[in-house]
Amino acid sequence: MMTNLPQATPQSSAYRHLEVRPLAGSLGAELLNVDLSRLSDEVFEEIHRAFLEYSVVFFRDQKLTPEEHKAFGRRFGELNIHPTYVPLPGHEEILAVVKEKDAKHNIGDTWHTDVTFLPTPPMGSILYAREIPPFGGDTLFANLSMAYDALSDGMKQMLVGLNAVHSNAYLLGGKDGGEDRNQTRSTKLREDKRQELTAVHPVVRTHPETGRKCLFVNQAFTQRFENMTREESQPLIDYLVRHASRPEFTCRFRWAEGSIAFWDNRCTYHYALNDYHGYRREMHRVTVNGDRPF
Repeated sequence: MMTNLPQATPQSSAYRHLEVRPLAGSLGAELLNVDLSRLSDEVFEEIHRAFLEYSVVFFRDQKLTPEEHKAFGRRFGELNIHPTYVPLPGHEEILAVVKEKDAKHNIGDTWHTDVTFLPTPPMGSILYAREIPPFGGDTLFANLSMAYDALSDGMKQMLVGLNAVHSNAYLLGGKDGGEDRNQTRSTKLREDKRQELTAVHPVVRTHPETGRKCLFVNQAFTQRFENMTREESQPLIDYLVRHASRPEFTCRFRWAEGSIAFWDNRCTYHYALNDYHGYRREMHRVTVNGDRPF
């Protein structure tokens, strides 16, 4: 399926094998004229460079089999098997993010960073659009490095050395409730994986490849600060999430069939809009394992 896109803007000569079209001043770029099913080492190196420069990169008009989707992810590292959701049948490394036309809720409808309740959260996620609605279903992204840089010196000093407890309790219970989530969403929780998972991470992490400081708390999984109650922690967590998702730190991606978004889970948020009731949407996600935040 071909898409009609504006003419790409010529970029730095650093990119010799692909065209880079920035999506916003904060983060995000479309990488044009790329076939992810067959990548030379030279093209892969430029994709990796753009991924680090723009934090989330987008591809159009891809036609990948599940094996090719996984193979692209493995170029960046070992693949993650989601600990909470049911995988795509026959492909445990692929999460099918589906919303049937009569489902009430979608997956990812809060500002979040994927699976931060693991001791080693993912490096990145590669989301592939298999079936999209005729309108709606855009995804928003936010730059957590830019958000950190914009904090006051006093706030930065207060956050130094502060750790936070992350948990999957939001998926299993809380105000939504695990059973309610399975009833109102098409992508289901695994019945054999209902235990709570927790991890402690620094509130400000250092990106292991760029060296930049990034906020590392999110709306979905950050429960509280270490050695503090949830009630004591929540006002500051709420402030940091609101700050990090300010419009000037974000970009918005409009999907088409065959589009792919690949985001750096170490320094971004994302938010999936639920504004297409009555239409089906199916996305396949491959997630690349990461390292322990520091």
